[in-house]
Amino acid sequence: MGGGSGGGGVWPVVVMVFLNAIAAVMVSLVKVAMNGGLDPLVLVTLQQLTAAIFLGPIAYFREGKARPKMTLEIFAYLFASAALGAALRQYMIFVALRYTTATFVTAFSNVAPVLTFLLAAATRSESLKLRTATGAAKLAGTLVSLAGAMVLTFYRGVPLTHAHRGQLHYFAAPSPAGDPGAGKRWTLGTVAILGNCVCLSCWFLLHGRLARKYPYVYSCNAFMSTFSFLQVAAVGLCAHRSLGLAAWLVTSKFQILTILYAGVVGCGVSFVLLTWCIEKRGPVFVAAFIPVVQIIVSVMDFTVLHETLYLGSVLGSVLVIGGLYLLLWGKRQEALQQPPKVAEDDTEQQQQQVQQQQQPPQQQVQVQMQP
Repeated sequence: MGGGSGGGGVWPVVVMVFLNAIAAVMVSLVKVAMNGGLDPLVLVTLQQLTAAIFLGPIAYFREGKARPKMTLEIFAYLFASAALGAALRQYMIFVALRYTTATFVTAFSNVAPVLTFLLAAATRSESLKLRTATGAAKLAGTLVSLAGAMVLTFYRGVPLTHAHRGQLHYFAAPSPAGDPGAGKRWTLGTVAILGNCVCLSCWFLLHGRLARKYPYVYSCNAFMSTFSFLQVAAVGLCAHRSLGLAAWLVTSKFQILTILYAGVVGCGVSFVLLTWCIEKRGPVFVAAFIPVVQIIVSVMDFTVLHETLYLGSVLGSVLVIGGLYLLLWGKRQEALQQPPKVAEDDTEQQQQQVQQQQQPPQQQVQVQMQP
């Protein structure tokens, strides 16, 4: 991709919009596939297997010669990261999609960066600095986003689309006549998406440490996909033991397409492009595009899937997105105020090189041979 000024020019913006469109399409495909009977455990297992097959060759050819041997510590980090970031997180988000709507799931997912900030503050890996404007903005953004999450959970309001299909609701899901368990399923879906956000937040903190110990991004994600496949497959075999291999046979062409799309495009291609965007513009730039998924999914939800859009979802989404951008603004301003440590390190290295060049030849050889 061509680079321009300002960290890749306009291409990072184009790629992020494209990535959000990919994510929105995947959410809609998964929703329809599970409505057609596809089991979430089977979906996650085959998705991670497909992602591992796709990322494995890329990791081998790009990093196979450079990466070190696997140690027990790195293996433990990768195994735990696979459980939190892929196996549990993906399963929970698919369960949430099964029992709620795509709009609700994507709206609630915006809480994940806020929970990450709270966990980072609780573990003292990030300071609040409430007396500064940036610290106050981060705290205010956190509180506003949490308020939006509460609105999404406990208030539904009047239907704004397909009004003939719903009535006024204030808690849980609409319970149409003859379906008294709809409220319980909606509550289960809410708990699942909250668990997804918690897993994602814990994974962010764990993956940050893993990246410092094992900075080989393609190999790291290939191993994660492989481990998560084994983890979910073991659980699935135990859960579907009575059904045997029949539970794992996917015959529907649409469901097969969904699995391939979720594995190759949703995990593999998206990861490669997301890594490129983070390298060009940083994590804050990437996080700022999170709400775009919700906008695309909301349009697809009531135009393609014909789901009902409620007032509570709109109000909660506005609060969550507003709080998220306030938090990101505070983090961005705080990052700009920090001294450029990298530049100082580069200056010290240049000074050492100049000093070595000014030394006599014999002293230069002695310096170069020192460990």
